[in-house]
Amino acid sequence: MKILPQYSPKVGFPPGEVVFVGEQKVEEPKIHVIQYNEKDVVEADLQTISEVFKLITKSSVTWIDIAGLHQVSLIEDIGKTFKIHPLVLEDIVHTSQRPKMEEFDDYIFLVLRMFYYQDKNIVEEQVSLIMGEDYVVTFQEKPGDIFDPIRERIRSGKFRITKQRSDYLAYSLIDAIVDNYFVILENSGERVEFIEDELLLNPSSDILGEIHFLKREMISLRRSVWPLRELINKLERSELAWIKKSTKIFIRDVYDHTIQVIDAIENYRDILSGMLDTYLSSLSNRMNEVMKTLTMIATIFIPLTFIAGLYGMNFEYMPELKWHWGYLGVWLIMLVITVSMLFYFRKKKWL
Repeated sequence: MKILPQYSPKVGFPPGEVVFVGEQKVEEPKIHVIQYNEKDVVEADLQTISEVFKLITKSSVTWIDIAGLHQVSLIEDIGKTFKIHPLVLEDIVHTSQRPKMEEFDDYIFLVLRMFYYQDKNIVEEQVSLIMGEDYVVTFQEKPGDIFDPIRERIRSGKFRITKQRSDYLAYSLIDAIVDNYFVILENSGERVEFIEDELLLNPSSDILGEIHFLKREMISLRRSVWPLRELINKLERSELAWIKKSTKIFIRDVYDHTIQVIDAIENYRDILSGMLDTYLSSLSNRMNEVMKTLTMIATIFIPLTFIAGLYGMNFEYMPELKWHWGYLGVWLIMLVITVSMLFYFRKKKWL
């Protein structure tokens, strides 16, 4: 998971130049269209944007989902068809954008960061969204997302979304992205609790690596969610006529969810920082215990070494060397010294 965005491929290009910056994640871009109203739902995979433009009508809402951003000519065709500003097209193909919202006369441009699990790994992807009065265009880096429940609600025709316009569809997409942050945070929370328990029982280098990984994860989430709060707030305050007051109530609810996500991220960041301090303290304590043990062993052996060294000297006149019980006496003296020192250490609670 990248923490810092990449900008170098764009250096030297003029503003508004459509240059793909990112990793190509699909061989060919895919255009999927869902057009619906209260009565009918039409769904198709198309080849060109001109086919899509012919489908757009005032009586229906058209959702155009484009997966794959590396084909710059396709993005430029979309810009010409929907009269999108060149700077917006530039931001669409630059896949390290910060979440933001830009309002134009007849459409709104949004950039969001989508997180989801794939093969037990967290995938981060940029989702760009253009919302007009009768259409919503989403741009993704590759097929596969978290929007399938929305598609199913549209297909069933039994939910509020088929009775609403493009503003409600855009809200639903944003809400799905924000709600999935809770899934990521819930999983991260379980890992934090597990690491916290392991940290107290058995601090190891593997635990340290896991802590650093989670900290990077929280940094990436924070970088994506903090600007999202401002984005949703601006969307709620938008004065475009086709964003209904009834939809703004739902947008306000997403804003509340965003605040909850931010609070959770900050809490986990504080916990992880504390865990890192705990890990270092645990290592220091273990080192102190080792040094204490080694010091006590050395302290016990200092007088024993002195006695052994004293009687290891090769002087001719050492009367104790001629004693019959001299060897046994030295052993008894060493044993008494050892037991006395161990008793003293225990009385001082050093053992």
